[in-house]
Amino acid sequence: MLKREKERVVADLVERLRASDTLIVADYRGLTMPEIDGVRTEVLKHGARFTVVKNTLTKRAAEEAGVPELVELLDGPTAIAFVGDGDMVGVAKALNDTARQTKILSLRGGILQGKPMSAEQVRDLASLPPAEVLRGQVLGAIVAPLSAIAALINAPLQDLVGLIDARIDQLGGEGPEEAAAAPEAEADASAEEARAEEAAEGEAIEEDSSGAEAEGTEDNTTAEAEEASAPESEKEE
Repeated sequence: MLKREKERVVADLVERLRASDTLIVADYRGLTMPEIDGVRTEVLKHGARFTVVKNTLTKRAAEEAGVPELVELLDGPTAIAFVGDGDMVGVAKALNDTARQTKILSLRGGILQGKPMSAEQVRDLASLPPAEVLRGQVLGAIVAPLSAIAALINAPLQDLVGLIDARIDQLGGEGPEEAAAAPEAEADASAEEARAEEAAEGEAIEEDSSGAEAEGTEDNTTAEAEEASAPESEKEE
């Protein structure tokens, strides 16, 4: 390989390493080309790229990309699954399934968000549920407390509705129209009482006036009688 070609390969590896949060390294020794192509196809379904690399060039790229932990995994025939925005669980599962089925592909480990993984940890990653299931579980964990809060808020409202219904039953099952007519009936009764009180006050005033007039008439009559019975001498005087 020419120097210029090597530099191009290293530059491409550096770009991939920097763009990938997760790397899974495997030993492909013994796999046929069709089998390697099959692994590439499965990994690609999960948004990753499975590439056979040269260790010397990959070590240079790892140092340049700031991923020195990868160097320890570069021993013997090496293939790397570069997982950027893809499903790292799906990629780990595809590689682990291939290793179990072929008995040839061997998982070495990997890098997960800058931290090294052992081969056993890669297998643990492969045993996790798919990304869709994990998202559903996280969503369920978020929604469950919200549902509990909503239930606590709705409970007093339901109790209030129950008390209102019980009160309506106690009052004889008054409907909305009867309940609305009740205040109007009370208002009419209050108006009638007010008119009755005004009429009673008017009669009392009239009786007082009649009594006063009667007393005045009696006084005048008494005075006239006394004047008529008085002696004439007193009248002349």
